[in-house]
Amino acid sequence: MENREIARLIAETADLMEIAGEDPFRVRSYRNGASAIENLAERVEDIAKDPNRKLTDIPGIGKGLAAVIEEILARGSFERRDKLLEKYPPTALELLKIQGLGPKSIALIWEHYRVSTIDGLERLCQEQKLRVLPRMGAKLEEKILRSIAQYRQRAGRFLLNFADDVAGELIGYLRSGVSGLDRITPAGSLRRGKETVGDLDLLVTGPEAEQALERFVAHPKVSEVLARGPNKASVRYGPEGLQVDMRALAPESYGAALQYFTGSKEHNIALRTRCVRMGYKLSEYGLFRAEDERKVAGETEEEIYEKLGLAWIPPELRENQGEIEAAEEGRLPQLIDFDDIRGDLHMHTVESDGRVTLEEMAQAARAMGYEYIAITDHSKALAMANGLDEKRAVAFARRVRELNRDGLGIRIFSGIECDIRRDGSMDLADDALAELDLVIGSVHSYMNLEAAEMTDRLLKALECPYLRILAHPTGRVLLHREAYPFDFERVAEEAARRGVWLEINASPERLDLHATLLRVARARGCRFTISTDAHHPKHLANMRYGVLMARRGWLRAEDVVNTRSRVEFESLLARRK
Repeated sequence: MENREIARLIAETADLMEIAGEDPFRVRSYRNGASAIENLAERVEDIAKDPNRKLTDIPGIGKGLAAVIEEILARGSFERRDKLLEKYPPTALELLKIQGLGPKSIALIWEHYRVSTIDGLERLCQEQKLRVLPRMGAKLEEKILRSIAQYRQRAGRFLLNFADDVAGELIGYLRSGVSGLDRITPAGSLRRGKETVGDLDLLVTGPEAEQALERFVAHPKVSEVLARGPNKASVRYGPEGLQVDMRALAPESYGAALQYFTGSKEHNIALRTRCVRMGYKLSEYGLFRAEDERKVAGETEEEIYEKLGLAWIPPELRENQGEIEAAEEGRLPQLIDFDDIRGDLHMHTVESDGRVTLEEMAQAARAMGYEYIAITDHSKALAMANGLDEKRAVAFARRVRELNRDGLGIRIFSGIECDIRRDGSMDLADDALAELDLVIGSVHSYMNLEAAEMTDRLLKALECPYLRILAHPTGRVLLHREAYPFDFERVAEEAARRGVWLEINASPERLDLHATLLRVARARGCRFTISTDAHHPKHLANMRYGVLMARRGWLRAEDVVNTRSRVEFESLLARRK
């Protein structure tokens, strides 16, 4: 059993425990244990089988959770989970995905109405039965109905990193068992870097491509074979049921198929319209002259775009948002690349809710080749995250200065992720913020404000003279929580005027900001940071997803401040703008 599945079972049990009103410290220990397992570099099952090792050697895993893991490995579940599922149906877990509902509300609804499904909840709201319960009302019913509609829209979507991991698993599996393969390439929305993915496309070339199809459908994680032909197979993969389509291609059609199956649909329609105007026909098999069906391109994407009078368009830009016109006129930007990143400016340690020490995070960042990092633990408002008060923040800044004098091979900036209160004031006093190198401002509470109040809140926060970065600016959590409403253009203009940078949060659960807002903000003079919001060294690898978002937003290296060298970045910090 993979770590991800073990972690999911424990995390879901923590949700059930919270619905049941169990001890919050025990709930938190389960959540921390799930996080520790998911972030572990080696397989938990291998540790359990090793007679010379113990599961309690894993940080965050005590004797109780070690016994839980052993039971999961033995039979796929454990006693506490089973008993909770006798009390609450598994469908109650799905209700946690509805914005506006928490564990206590779900328990209350179950107690009064024995409702545990999305359809049942929707019916209660439509019949106005929710508003009679304590702490609920008509506004909550309206919010839940909106959230249910949004949830259904995103049903069947998967996070970008999940699809990326599945692609990596399958590519490794195919290459380990089939020798005659030239290329195995992900296409579709994964290749374009979309925040969420509906299905996964893999293109395969080589003399043994058909044999690869046979191995593909025989993968032990394939739960259902949807279709199997001579050149294509479709399956449901893993317990999550992601649909994966694999196509075996002739090398001479590889470029055309890659272009076609990468999409987007809107980009391809615009490209085919151009083809018709120029006397061509374009399909997944190649580019053909309309008059005599003679093939003129198809082996590479580059030759197809060149025949159509266009520069090659990076996949992240293929959304029919002006990229074809820019390619024709030579105006495509030189997009930022992962290798341009010199540092990570948002991460957490054991000082708040991170998993490792400052030194361990610094070592991991140095191993990635970074020149600098900022440690930005939470402020005191997030009590459950052990946030720092003024005294601890000042002591932390002093400690960072001492570490930098000792020399760690990487420059550490002392920082804080400071909560923005409901009235727009910062969670720590100015004299404490002044001691820090880098202050990030974030919203973690009161996300249901009206747009005007949220806009005023953010504008007020931008007045803080110590604020340098506005983190995860829209507050969205993909597949779980929509962005809070506010006047983004007005906030972006004020951020640009005051020299406050907007963060592209690279956490796959957020990927905030998205492409459209990035283009809006850049047009208004904003500059950006790309940071991982890492709570564990493993999360530093998520930087690539933040870079993908920046590329989708047409950003260049010069638009992103943490592409600067250490000396240049220090100079930027020394002045407000």
